[in-house]
Amino acid sequence: MKVTFLGTSSGTPTRHRNVTSIALQFTQQARLWLFDCGEGTQHQILRSPLKLSQLEKIFITHLHGDHLFGLSGLLASRSLQDGALTPVTIYGPQGLGEYVRATLDLSRTHLRYPVKVETISPGTVCEDETTVVTTLPVLHGMPAFGYAVTERDQKGRFDVERASSLGISPGPIYGKLKAGETVTLSDGTVIDGKSLVGEDRPGRKFVFCGDTTYTPRAVELAQNADLLIHEATYAGSDLALAERANHSTSLMAARVASEANVKRLYLTHFSARYESEGGVSLIDLLEEARTIFPETYLARDFACVAIERKEA
Repeated sequence: MKVTFLGTSSGTPTRHRNVTSIALQFTQQARLWLFDCGEGTQHQILRSPLKLSQLEKIFITHLHGDHLFGLSGLLASRSLQDGALTPVTIYGPQGLGEYVRATLDLSRTHLRYPVKVETISPGTVCEDETTVVTTLPVLHGMPAFGYAVTERDQKGRFDVERASSLGISPGPIYGKLKAGETVTLSDGTVIDGKSLVGEDRPGRKFVFCGDTTYTPRAVELAQNADLLIHEATYAGSDLALAERANHSTSLMAARVASEANVKRLYLTHFSARYESEGGVSLIDLLEEARTIFPETYLARDFACVAIERKEA
């Protein structure tokens, strides 16, 4: 699992930051998911190693433009790429389907691949044999959601060296042993496959809380996450602005991370006011967040963060 930040600014882009979008790659499976798709996201992808042909799913947190306005252009451009004809499913709040249909229909955009829009509700959004995506509503003055991507646990590692020392040759028998079955060798030796397989390896968990002020639902969603990405539009000194707009301060984001017992927190969705000379800076946001949660970091456009598999 690898996360790439494609946009880390709030409201409008700046010279150094685009508006919100985050890419999640399943690198060994050549799968790409997007979380939010602000204006210019397709340009950011062009400047990265990401491939739109691998795009499978897009998760939209809410219907504010800085999280949504890049969607139709990205879908249209993907349709013009050779080899990018696989289906894409888009998940988001009520009204997202109408938005996608209206923008594509009115611009007479005809996609060469299937696009499906799913309206989300609290609970499981989608799942397959390897991952489960869940959502909970957050607090932003309009329907808004956070997403958690949780890998299913994987079976433990098969001890190839020990198998070889027992005289077991590679072949179909390995598959049975890896599955924990008991097999009998040609010389009558009985081998319990469970003795050659380590403990199950816990799956990884990635959580994205888009625009929201502090809410216990974010804590619930982020419980024990390996990586939490949480908006931090304002510094603690601008609490009044955060409360008025239903956004978070860096202190609120750190509080969520601490209460949820996450491993790492990345702050994102920064107000442009903190990039100007003088006054409060993004470093100040980072330092105040670390007073509550030391494993806090600042997101920046094109930064990549690996989520390593947890050992049992």
